[in-house]
Amino acid sequence: MPPFRLQAAVRAGERVLLALWAGAMWTAGYIAAPLLFARLDDRALAGTLAGGLFSVVAVLGLACGGLLLAVQAVRHGRHVWRRWRAVLLAAMVAVTLAGELGLQPRLAALRAAGLEGPAARAFGRLHGLASVLFLCNSLGALVLVAAGPDQPRGRRSTGGSAGR
Repeated sequence: MPPFRLQAAVRAGERVLLALWAGAMWTAGYIAAPLLFARLDDRALAGTLAGGLFSVVAVLGLACGGLLLAVQAVRHGRHVWRRWRAVLLAAMVAVTLAGELGLQPRLAALRAAGLEGPAARAFGRLHGLASVLFLCNSLGALVLVAAGPDQPRGRRSTGGSAGR
């Protein structure tokens, strides 16, 4: 495969990975989870289902984010951390890891222990933190999608005519 076709395929792959991750986050967080709580009478069941959905999205995000970071590292080498995309992707992966490995197990343990008294307050605080982190990742994905694909050096558009 000629190098320019490989580069085009990699850029297309990046767009697909980002669309998959962002779309999964937005669908789970802003459509599916609210719908579960609105339609199911059993809030515990809705929470369990939403938690499972968020875990699937987290694993998907770790895979997509890891691949996107790998492409950034190959493309930019040792200068990768000077690139805002790489920094944002790394932050999003770190937030996903913190949520999935740090917050979700604690939330599940509190839910299993029964949500009464101090446990209910602790659950509320942790759930609020998880919601804020999810919002941050959702906004990070929005920034990446709105910015468009990463352009190789020398191929940036100036936004004007070629004669400028």
